[in-house]
Formats: sequence, structure tokens, C-alpha cells
Amino acid sequence: MELQASAEMIQQSAPDQEEEVRRSPVKVILGSFIFRRALRALLTIYLVSTFIFFLVRLLPGDPVQVFINKQMTQYGYSYDDAANQARSLFAIDVDRPLLLQYTDYLSNLLRGDLGTSMVLPGTSVVSIIQSRIWWTIFSVGTSLIIAFVLGSLIGMLMAYKRGSTFDGIASTIGSILNSIPNYLLALLFIIIFGVRLNWFNYTKMRGSVSSGQPVEFSWAFFTDALYHAILPISVYVVTSIGGWMLLMKSSTISTLEEDHVTAARARGVPEWRVLGFYVGRNAILPLFTQLTIAIGFVVGGSLLVEPIFQYQGIGMRLYESINQRDYPVLQGIFLVITISVVVALFVADLLYSRLDPRIRS
Repeated sequence: MELQASAEMIQQSAPDQEEEVRRSPVKVILGSFIFRRALRALLTIYLVSTFIFFLVRLLPGDPVQVFINKQMTQYGYSYDDAANQARSLFAIDVDRPLLLQYTDYLSNLLRGDLGTSMVLPGTSVVSIIQSRIWWTIFSVGTSLIIAFVLGSLIGMLMAYKRGSTFDGIASTIGSILNSIPNYLLALLFIIIFGVRLNWFNYTKMRGSVSSGQPVEFSWAFFTDALYHAILPISVYVVTSIGGWMLLMKSSTISTLEEDHVTAARARGVPEWRVLGFYVGRNAILPLFTQLTIAIGFVVGGSLLVEPIFQYQGIGMRLYESINQRDYPVLQGIFLVITISVVVALFVADLLYSRLDPRIRS
């Protein structure tokens, strides 16, 4: 009896051991895949931050010289007077060896210190980024959600009615919108709708919020912020919705040709159910990885659109920092953009690995 019981226990435990042996290589492969992607992400952040450090210093002039030229041009100071004022304002030694500046930059970066602004002495780069980045996330993030939802719905309808007049017109419009630069459309909005047609007062819509409006969690603040962001949001939506339409159309067409869709129609499944559950749910999966990557670029805002509308986002601050040669702010903004994009790509890799396990090898 004891031998029989032992044999039964061995037979029962054998499948569990085989299952554990079968699963362990998968865990090892997945773990190595994540480790490789994480290591590559960290290496990318380091290389890009190093490249940015040297790139910003290749810009013609430096913060001290830019300030001196501004004082001489606007206020008529002599060069010596402007130089003396610059030395008292800027705690920077532009003649210091570049390698020493780079080692200080890396050591501060490892401690999480992005430095202080050269143009605004005593103001940390982190506080400057925090004061601007949320406006950009609000405007670009809102436009991304609107463009993704509308583009996906229209693209699925285009695929469902492929070959029709609606498909031809929508495909043409989507291709045109996808090829228009956002800064060019921003200028056209101001010239046509603001100046020619006088549909809105551009001077009142500049900035991120009206003067005197406190930043608080209230309906008045939300409506005021939306009023000032409506122009950038409109530009972002119009210039990006075409790409989502075309992507969703292509994905839906390939899904409509799958065998399970044909089988569902043969079984008499209602067409609305086929379109929603069998086609739409599978067709939108590849777009989620593209959406993840697009979310990473939200932080960067737009270097050209925000200055055109005078919208006080991170893109506007980056534009100002380039003109002022504010090295720490430039490096900090580019670093934040790099980290957001790299993290988005890392998440997209993980999504791809879940959708297609073959890429883990």
C-alpha cells in the first residue's frame, strides 16, 4: 500500500514538475528581454544627455555674450559696463575646460541635480520645468486623446466602407492633414481665422491662463485654461488625426480579412457585433503601441507651435532658453524629453513582446 501511495504521489507531482520546467525558460527569456531593453534605455539616456551637453555649447555665443549684446543694443551700454554687469549676474565661467564642466554635469546629474538657470540666478531648473510642463501635458495630451479617438473611429469606418466615395474623400483628407507641418497650420489659423475673419481675439488668447486667474482646482480655472489652449489643441488635432485615420484603416482592413471574422459572419453574428467585437477590438491593438510612443513625445510639446501662440508650455521655455543660451535649462528640458521618449519606447517594446512573443528572442 505504501509503495502504491508513493507511486501515485510521484505521478501527481510529475506534471507539476514538467510544467515548472516548461515555464522556467520562458521566465528566463522574458527576464533577459526586459533586462536588455532596460539596459539599452539607460545607455540611450546617457548618450543623448552627453550629446546634448556638447551640442548646446556649440551654439554661437554663450549666455554672458548674449546678455552683453542685449545690454549694448537695447540700453546703449558700453562693452565694459555690460561685461561687468554680466559677471555680477552670471555665476558661470565659460572659459573653464569643457571636460571639467562635463564631469561636474554628470556628478550633479547622478545626484538628481539639474542645476540652476543662468538667466534667472537662484532659480532651479527643476522648478522651471515643473512650472511649464503641466501646461504642455494638458494641451498636447488632450489633443492626442481627441485625435486618437476620432481618428480610430473614422479609420475603422473608412475600412468598412473601402472603395466608396466616403473612403476616397476621407483618405485624401487624411493624407493632406498628415503632411501639413503644425507650425504652418498655426500661422494659417492666426492669419485666416484671427485676422481675416476675426473669429477670435488672438491677443486675449495668448499665454496659458488669464492675468489674475489663480491656478486652482475650479471650473473657472479649467474653462480659462481651455480657452487659452484651444488654438494649440486645434492645431495638434488637425495635424495628427490624419495619421491615426490611415493607420486604423490599414489595421482594420487586414483584420477584416482574418478567418475568424469570416467564420463569425457565416455563423450569422450581427454585423454590428462583428464590427465592434471581432474587428474593432483586434484592429486597434497595433495602434496602442503607436499611442504609447506618441505619449512619450507629449512632454516635448512643440518648439514652434507654442512660441507662435505665446503658450507658456515647455516648448516655449525651450525656445526662450535657446535664444538666451541658458545651458542648464536647455540640458534639463532635453533630458526630460529624452527620458519620456525612452520610457515610452521601453513600454512599447513590452507591449510588442506581449502581442508577439517571437520578438523576445
